[in-house]
Amino acid sequence: MRILAPYGYFVPEQAASSYLWQNLHEDFAKNGLDCDVYTPVPTRGVTTEVRNEYSTSKKYEILYDGKLKIRRFSLWNEPKGTLMRFVRYFVQCGKLYFKLSYGKKEHYNVIFAASTPPIIGATCVMIKKRLQIPFIYNLQDIFPDSLLGTNITTHKGIVWKIGRVIENYTYRNADKIIVISEDFKRNIMAKGVPKDKIVVVYNWVDEEAVKHVPRMENILFDRYDLERSKFYITYSGNIGLTQNMDMLLEVAKELETNPDIQFVLIGEGAYKKRVQEIITEQNISNVTLLPFQPYEEISHVFSLGDVGLVISKPGVGENSVPSKTWSILSASRPVLANFDENELKTIVSENQCGIYTKAGDKEEFKQAILELYRDKERCQLLGRNGREFILKNLTRSVGTQKYVDVIKSFEKK
Repeated sequence: MRILAPYGYFVPEQAASSYLWQNLHEDFAKNGLDCDVYTPVPTRGVTTEVRNEYSTSKKYEILYDGKLKIRRFSLWNEPKGTLMRFVRYFVQCGKLYFKLSYGKKEHYNVIFAASTPPIIGATCVMIKKRLQIPFIYNLQDIFPDSLLGTNITTHKGIVWKIGRVIENYTYRNADKIIVISEDFKRNIMAKGVPKDKIVVVYNWVDEEAVKHVPRMENILFDRYDLERSKFYITYSGNIGLTQNMDMLLEVAKELETNPDIQFVLIGEGAYKKRVQEIITEQNISNVTLLPFQPYEEISHVFSLGDVGLVISKPGVGENSVPSKTWSILSASRPVLANFDENELKTIVSENQCGIYTKAGDKEEFKQAILELYRDKERCQLLGRNGREFILKNLTRSVGTQKYVDVIKSFEKK
């Protein structure tokens, strides 16, 4: 069985969910599935040297004994501005459409694609109609809902209206939609998607790749000259417009009077430059900004802090449980959520693996930090509970097998 996979981003690009695609394609190969990935030359979170390497000698790769073939095409670096990023999305998806619809024809059984960038689903529908094969859509983000709470659109805005048209077109024509939570399922069912078209598969964590690293053995403390005696609140992932970094920095500033409490933000994103400017302008002394770290150091990343953050602006995370949640728990760290009320609150509360606070509630968020700082034994217990929850519910083998089963269900169609 052969899969056609048009992607907006692919390894070695750095994003919070990059590991999912590595795990997934390795396990596709183990299950006898051939896959052809078409994607631009990498841009997110990679150096100029890496980008140049993939533009030349690694433009075509064959991995996993020939089961995975990766074909990359040229495209300019991803810009920071929203408008130019959308322009790049359209050019990227246009290239994918013409390459896969009118280029050299291979025989594929199914198209599989994830929901970033937001117009790639509609692009895959057009490819599907051209090639006359089924399309499986992996919904990692609900567009345009994910833009609410930013300055990009409102329910009455033109971006919202266009986004809803694109969304409905994609859902209507996809043969199966894999969503990452029950909240996602309810969201798209309310928009008219039939229940039998939807499969819920929570994003997993590779429990062997993400585990507790004792502080004395954590290489990041020495690499970035961090004092091991401090109490660290860490955020790892996209530093963008929706993560409510302004509120986080306000809380950090207010907690400067306690030098034992430190914040470490690990990642890249459109708002990172502004975060650095705010830190400099306000002379915030307890926040450290670090770049994305290599995947092989992921256990060190999520073991760096005493507490891991999941945070967003109000109205942004109503239907999502960020995959970083599972990595935090897998490293035996409690989750401190400042998020919209959804499944995340239920998971954290019922499994006693962290503290939930309402998105945008600065005072409640600050008090939760102080609560965990003052009761370190409870903090560690919540972390152990989180690891136990992962081992029982969200291991890699369970998650990838569900994707394999969905894809193989189209084998004879």
